[in-house]
Amino acid sequence: MNKAYLSLERHFARLSSLNDAIGILCWDKEVIMPSGAAERRAENLAMLEGMRHEILTAPVIAELLEQAEPGDDVWRRANLEEMRRLHAHATALPGELVEASTQATARCEMVWRTARENGDFAAILPTLSEVLRLTREIAVATGEKLGLSPYDALLDTFDPGTRQTDIDPVFTQLAAGLPELIGTVLEKQNSLPAAPPLPGPFSVPRQEALGRQLMQQLGFDVTRGRLDVSTHPFCGGATHDVRLTTRYDENDFIPAMMGVLHETGHALYDMGLPETWLSQPVGQAGGMTLHESQSLLMEMQVCRSNAFAGWLAPKLQAAFDVPAGTTGWDAHNIHRLLTHVQPGFIRVDADEVTYPAHILVRYELEKALISGDLPLADLPAAFNERIHALLGLHVPDDGRGCLQDIHWPEGLFGYFPCYTLGALTAAQLREAACKQVPHIMPAIAKGDFTPLLGWLRENVHGRARSASMPQIVQDATGRKLDASAYMAHIHRRYVERAEDA
Repeated sequence: MNKAYLSLERHFARLSSLNDAIGILCWDKEVIMPSGAAERRAENLAMLEGMRHEILTAPVIAELLEQAEPGDDVWRRANLEEMRRLHAHATALPGELVEASTQATARCEMVWRTARENGDFAAILPTLSEVLRLTREIAVATGEKLGLSPYDALLDTFDPGTRQTDIDPVFTQLAAGLPELIGTVLEKQNSLPAAPPLPGPFSVPRQEALGRQLMQQLGFDVTRGRLDVSTHPFCGGATHDVRLTTRYDENDFIPAMMGVLHETGHALYDMGLPETWLSQPVGQAGGMTLHESQSLLMEMQVCRSNAFAGWLAPKLQAAFDVPAGTTGWDAHNIHRLLTHVQPGFIRVDADEVTYPAHILVRYELEKALISGDLPLADLPAAFNERIHALLGLHVPDDGRGCLQDIHWPEGLFGYFPCYTLGALTAAQLREAACKQVPHIMPAIAKGDFTPLLGWLRENVHGRARSASMPQIVQDATGRKLDASAYMAHIHRRYVERAEDA
């Protein structure tokens, strides 16, 4: 390696520290910041985003990228390639556009909180229109620089190398078969005796204590992270300070509990990235499909299994002071409740059978919004129409419709496909992990996540961005990503009702 490459590592280490500061400010904004600080916080974040953009687009970076020679080390060569990709994205955009977008999304996110609660799309239309306008500018500019369509340019931001041509065949297959699959699963479920519900109330302090216990059981390091409450569950923060959130309902503890397990999957990935490379681009997570695969592997694949339900049942009884032998608190019924399928309005609360429908709708609509084929004012009606077509539901209000997610107010167009691609990846990774390490699920039955986490550390977390997402999946599972493992998993768990599912 030469001096130019070493100089680049120093520049990107500075960027890493700046990213950490932005991460903490963003977490604070969504969790504890008083509403009166919103305008100033938007200005702060815009300034910091502008600084990040200035560093990355400085002429010296372009010069160093031309001169850099990383040597034969695989990680350094991958690091240089990722530096070049990030530089190409950044230099596609003028700093003024970056700052304007940051301010617009910060303002829109604050408006979204009230608009969502009131189901009032008209209230957010002006600020969301500005976010969409700026996002289109970003998409066009980036696409022109990288030789991509505007929407592909947005996809590349979240999942490097992923294109619509990769997604469309898989999603078309899912859309064609999903209504029939949901019908088959519901028919099987309805043929079984009804699962007794668990009556509340369940106090928030007890739910929170349960969530913290489960986080640690999965492997979360409480000295390097925390759990809080937010309008929309998420995992964020900074290096060595991974912060996740959930939201509570005193009538039903399951959504908050599964939200914690989902976000813990994200956190474990962030905590498992290679220490040596944490301040460099190659040391970051390998795109949002892999990130979502880690959350869905934990929440859906493993923590809704018979094995986990058997371990969980007595822990739930202890958490809520339920007398021994109380109806409904046995492992079998807990598993029935965790795998209950019911088409619903809220994406983050959806079961794994109906969840892809929520993503198919959002993927179609956001492509149309970016291309201009769908006027923003028509979004609520279009959203409601497609939810009805796939799930048979009549959306009662925009709070449970197109306003429920924070992604579009925050300008995160191109993110949604990663959720379902992540679900396919999660199923394929679990299938491979359990074949390679047969004692993973027996260990889960004892509450021991060590074998699974060890496999993930070696095959996913520890590889960071040293290889592409498709390469990491192929190396870990022995084949390219497809839908077969996911479909087989759904059939075994929900139609066959297999004991090891």
